[in-house]
Amino acid sequence: MAGATTAQRGTPSPDRPGRPPRKGAGSTEPPKSPKPAKPAEAVKGNAPRGPGKQLPRVPALASLAAAVLLVVGGSWVLYGSSWLRVEKVTATGTDVLTPEQVLSAAAVPVGAPLVGIDTDEIESRVRGRLPRIDSVDAVRAWPHRIGLKVTERKPVLLIKKDANFVEVDASGVRFDTVPKAPAGVPVLELNAGGSPSARRFDEERLLHEAVLVAGSLPAPIAGQTVQVKVGSYDSIVLELTGGRSVRWGSGEQSDAKGRALTALLKAAPKAAHFDVSVPTAPAAAGS
Repeated sequence: MAGATTAQRGTPSPDRPGRPPRKGAGSTEPPKSPKPAKPAEAVKGNAPRGPGKQLPRVPALASLAAAVLLVVGGSWVLYGSSWLRVEKVTATGTDVLTPEQVLSAAAVPVGAPLVGIDTDEIESRVRGRLPRIDSVDAVRAWPHRIGLKVTERKPVLLIKKDANFVEVDASGVRFDTVPKAPAGVPVLELNAGGSPSARRFDEERLLHEAVLVAGSLPAPIAGQTVQVKVGSYDSIVLELTGGRSVRWGSGEQSDAKGRALTALLKAAPKAAHFDVSVPTAPAAAGS
């Protein structure tokens, strides 16, 4: 019967043998898992690096090695080699002293590395051993020399001490004792014992005033001054060559007094007595 061999509508018919089952809502086949995505091809020259791997920094290592070699080599040249060592020491600027005296006081170690020389220590050593030295400048003269430039103190006043003379500079420093008075430097004569101001102005203060006066004298007048007599703070007298005398007064306005005396000596060259205690009203008398 035709109706018996025909599948009823709405009832699924079994699949035919040899055919794959049809896909549909009633299929029992498990879904296929998606294929893994292929890794993107690395661009040539930019391949990803493995974990923890770094390319060696050759230029940086080479620069570091060169710097180390430079430092080591430079240190050896400065300290270890014989190229930059002290071979000669010179001294200039001496007047009373000799260069040999300065070199002996400096005691620079010949043969030592030039870079290792302590110039400050050398300067301190020279000033300490030679009080006549006012200043000293020690400099390195590459590649093998140390130069010493000195300036000596100049006496402006002498203090008689037994048979010798103590030299005093313009700063009041007593820096040396000599057996013979240097030419052109006046000798101090201090007679302030009976002065009413002796209690107020002691010998040190009066010496300071005498140094102030002597140090302010113009060079031509200083060369003619034989003595600086101090009777009190405001009673200072200069004794010049040829028996001439100058009433100076106190040490105040010494520069102005020096200019006034210079003018008087030119205006009255034959005068024997000069008064510049008031520099605005100088006077000359005698012949």
